[in-house]
Amino acid sequence: MSNRLRFRSGQVELHKLRVDSGTVLEAGDLVYLDTDDVKPASDFTWTTDLATTRGNFAAVFLGVCHQPSASGDTADVSIDLSPLAVYEFDVASSTFEVGNMVAPAQNSSALHKQTLQKVATAAHAIGRAAEYKAAASTLLRVQFASGFHTASSNVNAAIG
Repeated sequence: MSNRLRFRSGQVELHKLRVDSGTVLEAGDLVYLDTDDVKPASDFTWTTDLATTRGNFAAVFLGVCHQPSASGDTADVSIDLSPLAVYEFDVASSTFEVGNMVAPAQNSSALHKQTLQKVATAAHAIGRAAEYKAAASTLLRVQFASGFHTASSNVNAAIG
């Protein structure tokens, strides 16, 4: 896995969000809102099983981190919440059709912070494949659906 931000195209919409001093972030991390601060997917609390954990994560998924934050740092970080940006992410080896749904891959009893996996259930998804892959691939262009952007297709993004 390569820990780097791989923006490919589209419109980025950066939001400045706070980080706790004990949280470590890398550019390219998938992040969520934990009450009032940003944390990587790998810090998300495991609940019951993978499906439940993914569904809970999708509800608080923010977007893609654009700047690192070391342990002890408390400066705000930039997070892309845009549903229009396209990123290239590591994925569990699979074939993909445009529109296939993706969620964070499992890493033991945690979620990966920079690796995705194809999923069949919309409530677990945080994004969709933005390209077709006829042969099994471990890299994929993806568009994300933040739970906090009203233009997102994430069911949690609706107001009201």
